[in-house]
Amino acid sequence: MRILITNDDGINAPGLKVLEDIAQEIAGADGEVWTVAPAFEQSGVGHCINYTKPTMLSQMGPRRFAAEGSPADCVLAGVHDIMPQRPDLVLSGVNRGNNSAENTLYSGTIGAAIEAALQGLPAIALSQYYGLLNRDLDNPFEAAAEHGATVIRGIMDAGFDLTDAYSLFYNVNFPPVPAGDVHGIVAATQGRRPGVYFGAEPFTSPSGRRYLWIKGGDQRIPAEAGSDGAVNLEGSISVTPMRADLTDHAALSRLEAVFS
Repeated sequence: MRILITNDDGINAPGLKVLEDIAQEIAGADGEVWTVAPAFEQSGVGHCINYTKPTMLSQMGPRRFAAEGSPADCVLAGVHDIMPQRPDLVLSGVNRGNNSAENTLYSGTIGAAIEAALQGLPAIALSQYYGLLNRDLDNPFEAAAEHGATVIRGIMDAGFDLTDAYSLFYNVNFPPVPAGDVHGIVAATQGRRPGVYFGAEPFTSPSGRRYLWIKGGDQRIPAEAGSDGAVNLEGSISVTPMRADLTDHAALSRLEAVFS
């Protein structure tokens, strides 16, 4: 089995090492794991692609490359240039911090999975929720490291619909608890944390120039019951099937009635 892995935290991120170990377990002794990850952190870039300038690639080791681009660029580089054959599976992560609820829409980790799905490839994004119970562990990614392979195998059993125009991919979030405290694996919808938004905080540099820090909202607020952000805070791993089709079909029907 050939697996391509990437992330948005960068080639040196600890979560990528966790994913490398998970991917090796899934690929098996006769398999191949190829790493193509951003040379620098690309958190929050979503499904950005770098098509207005070239992307420089650097080989860091056997089957290991850094790209000066986004996570989606890394998928394109791996599939169309670096790997001699198309991968059987694309894994993105393990992200430092959750990509459940509204965070999904900003995530470069998800962006890589979207690009893989658009290329007709099975894809899974994996993220580790941070919280008071796991952030100070020797390995904050402990839940992902211990349960990651089991979740991926379950998703592979469920299957990937690669025949549609917008192929199915999966978003996995590990809860903010130690591995031994994980309650289970839950198929969940994408949630929305009520009243949680990104914002901007202005500040002035010593030279008098004006800048903004972009700030996230409170990640301890649960989303609606049964959704990813809620089950994560309850101690469970969430698995959310997704497609890149953003059409609201109920609204489409109403719109057709208006304009018919």
